[in-house]
Amino acid sequence: MSTASIPLPQDTPARQMLHASCVAHGTGAVVILGPSGAGKSSLAMQLIGLGAVLVADDQTCLERCPDGLWAQAPKALSGMIEVRGMGLLTSPAVTRARVTLAVDLSRDEPDRLPPRREKALLGLSIPLLYKVPHAAFAPAILQYLQGGRCA
Repeated sequence: MSTASIPLPQDTPARQMLHASCVAHGTGAVVILGPSGAGKSSLAMQLIGLGAVLVADDQTCLERCPDGLWAQAPKALSGMIEVRGMGLLTSPAVTRARVTLAVDLSRDEPDRLPPRREKALLGLSIPLLYKVPHAAFAPAILQYLQGGRCA
């Protein structure tokens, strides 16, 4: 699971704030993208319940570094996650994590065996998954972070 570099225009920023959540597991992290109400925090909570650790909820700061794409929470939101119907909850969190996967909750996965997809973030190409409305989606994301994808 390597992060490929793509040619950068000179004005490509090295940092970006995304409306996204992010959790870490093992040596990688997944950035969860989607519009408001798409379930970013809910998926993050499912992943945390399975052993992942919060990086950021709702707002994620991304930074392109020589060794890849890194995520962290804005200081004001560090260690907090919003759960609909409960409000803001505190959560153990890591300060920073290397992003190795992106999930886009605005699109449903139509294929049983989908093609490899990628998302360009700050000039780096990150593997991309679309939402899978199945109970195994969250555990499969953690498995992906641990071992990648076969052919």
